[in-house]
Amino acid sequence: MANEILNSLLREYEQKKINAELDLEKRKENLYDLIPRLRQIEDELNKMAISTAKGILSNNISNDYSVNNLKENIEKLKKERESILKENNYFLDYLKPFYECKICNDTGYVTDSNYHTTMCSCLKQKLLDISFNKSNMYNIKNENFSTFNENLYSDEINVEKYKVNTSPRKNIQYIKENCIKFVENFDNPTQKNLLFSGATGLR
Repeated sequence: MANEILNSLLREYEQKKINAELDLEKRKENLYDLIPRLRQIEDELNKMAISTAKGILSNNISNDYSVNNLKENIEKLKKERESILKENNYFLDYLKPFYECKICNDTGYVTDSNYHTTMCSCLKQKLLDISFNKSNMYNIKNENFSTFNENLYSDEINVEKYKVNTSPRKNIQYIKENCIKFVENFDNPTQKNLLFSGATGLR
């Protein structure tokens, strides 16, 4: 079940990533029609990238001058592109995908400098939200100890009805105190667990 949920979320992530990249292509086309020089800059950068890759593979890029000259040309083109965007009131990231998560770029995972892959916090949060919804804990912000109303319980002691020689209010206060104690000492290995029991349908 857990794998099914994760796989379903990853499919959603993949679609979000595709949508963001398709959106970028549309924005590029519209902007390049308005400002043709931006298309020329991208074409030039792509040619340089291809030329660099070919040079590395064939060992033609060997001296520092060639490498530095190539880097300078790339930087000039990038700065020109930034200048054009600013002049036309576009923010500098306009020609990048608008991913929902800037950390993992809508992949669900992050790779560090050592190529170690970990689950992104956004995917962890989605899994946590699903778990909360399935356990009926989604409304925990509104239903918690601070909003708990003891006055809803009677002060009347009715042994015949409740099978205990204490009022429902006193009983619920005792339960609340023990629940709070359990939460506050959750990391304590000597803390005893809680067991809730009752007839089917009780909440």
